[in-house]
Amino acid sequence: MKGIPSPCFVLEESKLIRNLELMQSVKERAGISIILALKGFAMWKVFPTIQRYLDGATASSLHEAMLCNEEMKSKAHTYCAAYVPEEFDQISDISSHISFNSLNEYHKYKEICHKKGLKCAIRVNPEYSDVGTALYNPCALGSRLGETYEHFAEGLPNGITGLHFHALCESNSYDLERTLNSFEKHFGHLLDQIEWINMGGGHLMTKAGYDIEHLISILKNFQVKHKVKIILEPGACAVWQTGYLTSRVLDIVNHHGIKTAMLDISFTAHMPDTLEMPYRPTIREGSAEDSALPYAYRLGGMSCLSGDFLENYFFEKELQIGDSITFEDMIHY
Repeated sequence: MKGIPSPCFVLEESKLIRNLELMQSVKERAGISIILALKGFAMWKVFPTIQRYLDGATASSLHEAMLCNEEMKSKAHTYCAAYVPEEFDQISDISSHISFNSLNEYHKYKEICHKKGLKCAIRVNPEYSDVGTALYNPCALGSRLGETYEHFAEGLPNGITGLHFHALCESNSYDLERTLNSFEKHFGHLLDQIEWINMGGGHLMTKAGYDIEHLISILKNFQVKHKVKIILEPGACAVWQTGYLTSRVLDIVNHHGIKTAMLDISFTAHMPDTLEMPYRPTIREGSAEDSALPYAYRLGGMSCLSGDFLENYFFEKELQIGDSITFEDMIHY
């Protein structure tokens, strides 16, 4: 640990490989494809390792698509909530699959896609999600993400060969099963018109206790029933519990009895979910929960955002400038 710089994201490669082996087993046993969502993990130095187990990557921007081509050595499965017109020609050159957020977007760009032989999909909203935090729920009422079923009374437009939904976040196989029930209810009449379906990310199959056999059963049964190819695109799943973020105390400020340990990282920049969800990351040197420990400190980030801090963490001994604070399970950032 003493030789590791601060701040630094530290990936433990053996743990990554363990996760990838499990994901490879699922895709082979279920007869599906699994690709890596770069928005969830894009440490390109380990892309050669990931290539040995997964089937490429999904991009949500031009630069992610470029990263997929240049470092994953494969064309991207690309979905953007809206495409920038000046970028679309380049995106279409370096993608194999393009998913559109709306029928309007598809009709705007379909001629380019058809000319280049791309596989096109429409993102749909199954109008069901187990995601409890509104900020992360893509199926909330009035969501801007994906078309709802009433827009498909006359079927799919010519040239659409796939459907795409994303409704999960760190979810289990039973969440997926309930989501698929709603998806089939609303969009089952379209499934004989397509060749493939992208079920998005959020499938946290590498988490302890995840029911792998149930997942495989769901996926196999769906493919047999509907005769479509399934693609999953998890991100954080690949790197769940595979490493940590190092930081150090730069200063300690004390205002009105509130002590804040100023760190050389930023919560809003390095781990925004801690402010957005919010959630309390585990640290190696202290506790987020044990208020019986004698010393309490806010943990402050080094950005200028006034809210760039986490409320009290608790320690056995007083913190000193230069002390290390290690945040566990941070590689998905």
